[in-house]
Amino acid sequence: MRVIAIFLWALVLVPAMAGAPVRAQEAVWVQIEAVPTLAQGEARAQAYAARLDNVHGFRLPTGWYAIALGPFDPGLARAELVALRRAGMIPGDSYIAQSTAYRQPFWPQGITVTPIAPAVPGAVVPPQDTARPLPEIARPDETPQEARRGERLLSGQERRDLQEALSWFGHYAAAIDGAFGPGTRRAMASWQAAQGYDPSGVLTTGQRAELIAAWRAPFDALGLAMRRDADAGIEMLMPTAQIARARVEAPFVHYDATEDSGMRLLLISQSGDEATLFGLYDIMQTLEIVPSAGPRERRAREFSLKGQSPDLTSYTHARLVDGAVKGFTLVWREGDPRVMNAVVAQMKDSFTALQAVLPDTAREGDVSEPRVDLLSGLEIRRPIRSRTGFFVDGSGAVLTTTGALAECGRLTLGADRDVEIVAQDEALGLALLRPRNRLAPIRVAAFQSGLPRIRSEVAVAGFSYGDVLTLPVLTYGTLADLRGLGGEETLARLDLAAQPGDAGGPVLDRSGAVLGMLRAAPTAGGQRLPDNVAFAVDVPAIAEFLSAAGLSPRAADGEAALPPEDLADLAADMAVRVSCWE
Repeated sequence: MRVIAIFLWALVLVPAMAGAPVRAQEAVWVQIEAVPTLAQGEARAQAYAARLDNVHGFRLPTGWYAIALGPFDPGLARAELVALRRAGMIPGDSYIAQSTAYRQPFWPQGITVTPIAPAVPGAVVPPQDTARPLPEIARPDETPQEARRGERLLSGQERRDLQEALSWFGHYAAAIDGAFGPGTRRAMASWQAAQGYDPSGVLTTGQRAELIAAWRAPFDALGLAMRRDADAGIEMLMPTAQIARARVEAPFVHYDATEDSGMRLLLISQSGDEATLFGLYDIMQTLEIVPSAGPRERRAREFSLKGQSPDLTSYTHARLVDGAVKGFTLVWREGDPRVMNAVVAQMKDSFTALQAVLPDTAREGDVSEPRVDLLSGLEIRRPIRSRTGFFVDGSGAVLTTTGALAECGRLTLGADRDVEIVAQDEALGLALLRPRNRLAPIRVAAFQSGLPRIRSEVAVAGFSYGDVLTLPVLTYGTLADLRGLGGEETLARLDLAAQPGDAGGPVLDRSGAVLGMLRAAPTAGGQRLPDNVAFAVDVPAIAEFLSAAGLSPRAADGEAALPPEDLADLAADMAVRVSCWE
């Protein structure tokens, strides 16, 4: 009852304070809401008009639609704002706005208003000619005394918001405490000077509204609002103006971009434990929407991933909550990094895991056909090319072909083990790679020390099908000659049908000893050799290359021939896929 009494008292008091007529150019508005679409704006305006007078709607410069009350005399607007807030009639973040913030009116429907005539609560604004443009208002500044009186009516949150806005634009660097001390006054004066105002250090009502509107504009354009997804069991802030719910493909609920916003949101929801969380951490990094560059952080019960490339950025956060893994991924293609970083922080802070969890087989909506290069409707990141290499020492050094290196922004063993080039010989086509983090291979190449026998059976271990298969394929053939077609003594010719992905792989005899490294197929000279003609760099040339790089190649012990299955196991332990990424 006390709240209602305050509200009624304010309604009585405000008209009584109106006094003398007010100049038209002093009219202001109480903005109570902003929505991203015209349909939403009309619906919200109609809802407010059912219980409030003087409801109007205007299009904002950002393309959003504002619902406002007024117009009011500036001296009365603050009292109206406070009374309506206390009575719970308008949202707590409603604020005073200048007419200059508005564009074309859209409510009341069928008419428009020219907001230059002041109003008091309950006043009726006559309809105007719909063809007339909305005039700009040149409102004179308040005096410092008037501005200070207006400041005293600000709530603690409003004062902190002003400090946040000043900090956002680089004028304030102290604590956000709502106390307008010397630091805040200097920041206000700095902002005023930057905008061409008198740097008094005390913001007028209009200046406060301008500062707050400029700070909120990029966030308003995203339509940040709390939403609950009952299927995923997640409630959080979402950029509702940029995305729309599209489909469910466990463990994700997909929110795709609206029109050309370039923004996507994934809600992550699946039953599981710590192993599930860590598995998701690894899987997410194989997706196109998580570029390989960017910080990664994994803890016992949560992880965060930020992926950055020239044309795409994404942020993923997931955590273990009551036997389920819950999280989200936000993907965007453009936008102010400061704005997007702040948006991500707000989304993370607002994230709430509810009880529901997506079933492991959940599929709903226009889901894509299953494909090997898709994971739950998401494209898996693929390398530019994949070639083969093999371990040549116990620290994980890998010998491969220089044909794997061209135009690579990043080289990895497999999908994610980063390596660097430590030596290469373009003439021989040899390259030596070393992992950035030491690893211990299961098997290291043992090189044949004797002269191999012509027409003996050989096999190349290689990733013939790129990253489609996780283990190398053995391709059998014979050693055709100990020299190249031009008599090159560093090459051996093979009668063997190799694939491009096999290049860099070890050529093995039947005991598993390495006879050489398969070279990439030659492309120069305008000739095309038969498909069964391949070449390998021989052991003496490889040994000299490795020795120059500070490695001592290991010699084979002359063991007996291995069964095919044992040779395949040996190749799987020795050979590794070398991936080239953009």
